[in-house]
Amino acid sequence: MEQPLHSMSNLFAQLGLASDDSAIDRFIAAHAPLPCTVALAQAPFWTPQQAAFLAEELMEDADWAEVVDQLNARLRS
Repeated sequence: MEQPLHSMSNLFAQLGLASDDSAIDRFIAAHAPLPCTVALAQAPFWTPQQAAFLAEELMEDADWAEVVDQLNARLRS
């Protein structure tokens, strides 16, 4: 099985957020659970630029899509 191209830490850095493990855990704890009726990119806590990046990566099934999916899953649990 291939390793993902990007890590969760890389994604948070790409989004301009603190990217160490404890900061990621705090972010997820602060914003979870994200209701199933709200698309990840439509969540109210993203800036317009962050939301556009997330939506584009998922829509294009781009390099970041796998880790964006992981973030989505973590925010919903």
